[in-house]
Amino acid sequence: MSKISITPTSEETIMKKQRTASVILSSSPVIEGAGVHLHRVFGFSNESLFDPFLLLDDFRSDTPSHYLKGFPWHPHRGIETITYVLKGDVEHGDSLGNTGVISTGDVQWMTAGSGIVHQEMPKGDKDGLMYGFQLWANLPAQNKMMPPRYCDIKRSQIPEVHLNDGISIKIIAGTVNGTSGPMSDIIIKPEYLDCSIPAEATYSHPIHEDHTAFIYVIEGSIVVDCKTVEDKTLVVFTDGDCIDLTAGIEGARCLFISGKPLKEPIAWRGPIVMNTEEELDLAFREYQDGTFIK
Repeated sequence: MSKISITPTSEETIMKKQRTASVILSSSPVIEGAGVHLHRVFGFSNESLFDPFLLLDDFRSDTPSHYLKGFPWHPHRGIETITYVLKGDVEHGDSLGNTGVISTGDVQWMTAGSGIVHQEMPKGDKDGLMYGFQLWANLPAQNKMMPPRYCDIKRSQIPEVHLNDGISIKIIAGTVNGTSGPMSDIIIKPEYLDCSIPAEATYSHPIHEDHTAFIYVIEGSIVVDCKTVEDKTLVVFTDGDCIDLTAGIEGARCLFISGKPLKEPIAWRGPIVMNTEEELDLAFREYQDGTFIK
């Protein structure tokens, strides 16, 4: 992994319109796939609050029986799925012919577009640990039926920027102080950062004023608007140009995610997300009659 030490300039740290917490949510346990125990951070409700994102699942587990049955072959259309692995291995295969394994620190970025069928089978590491997250991002109407594409991003391709006060940021998508992540041609212009912040240090990050932005705490705690937000908790922020993330007394690690809202109608059933019910019905008919893959 490349490591870059940068001191932000005073111009970069100027705050124009500070964002504050809009909604604070705790993730909830659910069972998905063939019997995978995970925590759903958000999904299948309040779509406008998270636009352009649809779902975030936390599949951190120390119990192999809770994840080994995995997610056998299933379709997607109209969305992108982003899987980030912290510990363990996930075997995958899809209708494009891609096969392989994403391991600790790797990312799988899959654009379903007009349709893809794939499977994801978590294997865990040598100690039986399987830690990771899956994010679903919506595609705009004009791109719903784009050709599907698939990208494995190895941890060595993800830059890590080191800032003052011991703060480090892994950049999956987006830019921090002039350093950009490997995913740069995504339609919703997302930022996806893995932020590690030492005890009581503050990371200030500029954001497009009209973009949806949230954090998900995965270690320690973050202080937001004088409230302490701990592991497995999501914070959605109001509009603004800048966000301050201050770690609690034990330090913190969080995922920071932002993107440009689509502001389009959503017709959603399981792994397929379209704009109208007619499009949704057509997708499922095509899946049943074997014409789903274009």
